[in-house]
Amino acid sequence: MINDILLKMKSSIFKVLIFSIAFAFVEAAVVVYLRNLLQAGAFDNAINSKETLLLIPGIAFLDPRTAVKIISNTQILSIERYREFATLIMLASVAWISGKNFKQQIAYFFFAFGVWDIFYYVFLRLTIGWPKGLSDLDIFFLLPVPWVGPVIVPIAISLILILLSAAYLQRVNRKQA
Repeated sequence: MINDILLKMKSSIFKVLIFSIAFAFVEAAVVVYLRNLLQAGAFDNAINSKETLLLIPGIAFLDPRTAVKIISNTQILSIERYREFATLIMLASVAWISGKNFKQQIAYFFFAFGVWDIFYYVFLRLTIGWPKGLSDLDIFFLLPVPWVGPVIVPIAISLILILLSAAYLQRVNRKQA
């Protein structure tokens, strides 16, 4: 019985892991296409302090109007925001399917998000050679406002999310055994 429960837990985590890695490639491919479509490179603009709504260590939350500076085509900007929202829905959906209760679903969401985010950067590096380093600036999200910071920030946060969620799921499954 214990082996069955551990096998099921590992199976769920494995399935979420595979989904998240594959989805990360899809996301990285979309960003490659967007960069080519918009003739844009990596985000290397200096952050203007007048455009900063909130600055916390590693992340600057920018005025919503700066999004048009990032993606000047307003139709594509709108689609990109919806795509980002759909990304979160997809990650939440796989978590919802995988978890037995709300706490497990949150843990699976954090796990999926962390894996997806790290592999997103891995696939960008493999496909277009970016980021060159962990200090390269990136636009993390455009929702609800643009979030900007060095690549190391989402990678570090993602590692923490993966470790904490995996530890929680392992602990929960041991209790149920």
